[in-house]
Amino acid sequence: MALLGNGVLAIWNGMKPGYEDQFTRWHVEEHIPERVSLPGFERGRRYRAVDGHPAFFNFYETQSVADLESPAYKDRLNNPTPWTLATVKQFTDTSRTLCDVVISRGTGQGTFVETVAMETSLADDAFVQGLSDALHRLASSSGIVGLHLLRGRLGQDQAVTEEKKLRGVPDQEVAWLLLIEAIDLDPLTLARIETLTDQLLAQSGATHCKRGIYQLQYALSKDELQR
Repeated sequence: MALLGNGVLAIWNGMKPGYEDQFTRWHVEEHIPERVSLPGFERGRRYRAVDGHPAFFNFYETQSVADLESPAYKDRLNNPTPWTLATVKQFTDTSRTLCDVVISRGTGQGTFVETVAMETSLADDAFVQGLSDALHRLASSSGIVGLHLLRGRLGQDQAVTEEKKLRGVPDQEVAWLLLIEAIDLDPLTLARIETLTDQLLAQSGATHCKRGIYQLQYALSKDELQR
């Protein structure tokens, strides 16, 4: 389905050995519900890698990017719970980017998502135009149920919060992110070799592409949280 707003916080991370079960429980039982309860946050989704690195991908849909810089959200980042303190310092390979939604279309929610992180030297409009034909074909492909192109706000999230300190090293960021949702693996595998090949991405102006396929583990919307 189309994303529930115009902002996204996209996060990848791994975990130190022995802490994955703790991470899963914390994410599902405390962290995602806490985040989704904040003003402007509409939904959180958590995924585990099928063929990507690092092992986990999750993202939050917000009404706008401004909600990712609000006083309420910054207060949570600077006042982590004890469980957050114990878990976040076990993160590895963290990438965290505030994103604007450029394109979002689809109906329903897919079980699998391919993440395509990209850079480009082209102007935004030219890059989007270069991808438009391939995205149009993808959107009409059997088994593809969601397609979302996001523009990262590089360097905007510079505040050194208490949660960032726990991770010990600066978070990575992505310039552009394409999310392709599908009902199973086959449509994503087919797209890689037919509709959205590495060669086509390069011809469209994309550079430093990093692709991964992740399986949905958990999703929570604000409507579900408030029932």
